[in-house]
Amino acid sequence: MKHIFLIGFMGCGKSSIGKKLSFQLKKPFTDLDSMVEVKEKRTINQIFEEDGEQSFRDMETSVLISMFDTKLSYVVATGGGLVMREKNRRIMKKQGIIIYLKASADTLYERLEGDEKRPLLQTEDPKAKIEQLLAERGPIYEKIADKIVEVDGLTPSEVCKLCVDAFEQEKHERRQRRIERESRNRILVMHGPNLNFLGIREPEIYGNKSFDDLMNYIEVEAANQGLEAIFFQSNHEGQLIDRIQEAYNEKMSGIIINPGALTHYSYALHDALASIPGIPKIEVHLSDITAREDFRKVSVTKEACDGQIFGKGFEGYKEALEMLKGLMKPAEAVVGTTGEKAE
Repeated sequence: MKHIFLIGFMGCGKSSIGKKLSFQLKKPFTDLDSMVEVKEKRTINQIFEEDGEQSFRDMETSVLISMFDTKLSYVVATGGGLVMREKNRRIMKKQGIIIYLKASADTLYERLEGDEKRPLLQTEDPKAKIEQLLAERGPIYEKIADKIVEVDGLTPSEVCKLCVDAFEQEKHERRQRRIERESRNRILVMHGPNLNFLGIREPEIYGNKSFDDLMNYIEVEAANQGLEAIFFQSNHEGQLIDRIQEAYNEKMSGIIINPGALTHYSYALHDALASIPGIPKIEVHLSDITAREDFRKVSVTKEACDGQIFGKGFEGYKEALEMLKGLMKPAEAVVGTTGEKAE
């Protein structure tokens, strides 16, 4: 998100509101029509008279493309007809936020009556021309706008405030969509008490490979599945519960958890896992818990998970990744001069 594009019919207030908005947001302001005039060293009326409307539209597209090259983030007042070219719509969508200043035909006529700087309105019936153009452009304005601000009956300051609110709301919504999009292939791999001592703790049961070896193995296998593994290990029940809740807020795509000994008695951990039913969860154990001490044969956390794998060592995590990916929700395929206005 780079620029803020104000779109709408001539007379809706794009230039005046744009200047107020640039002051409020501390962003520079530019007007595409003014940019054309500066570049061509002619007024809009002169361009229309000498070269015709289509040539002007080409110039308009050219100055819009030039916005790619600036490192600054501008508030941009656009010409009313800019949206009629599909190429221009693509550029604006790619380059920033689009706010449509929506005004009724009556309001527009009241503002534009007698304005000789609008070449398209130099007709016998300017109101009928406004209604005709608004009928053609209005649906396109609404379709491409990220936010719509209705301006009828409002002062410029009131419209500006609504634009600031619309900008902040759109920025927040885009940030949330980005977080959700980025999190779709992120999974949380959790380990409970004493698993950080792999390679040291009871190697006859858990093997000689270290916890770092296990993390490296999981990271590679996750990447092979197109997943990003985020790791967390704690010897404390409360920290594990806190991390599960954070995973929900972060919109993680799934969880693989080896709770260690907490498997057998932590109803609090069970409740934490059960509280996020929208995220698939797989419980994993390196050893065969069904062939060990009686207390290890019971898992109170299993029922809060979507699957359980045990007794397969490191390979169990690979199987868990494959199972988890099958359960995950599929990713969704994200300064110039004053003069005449063409609109």
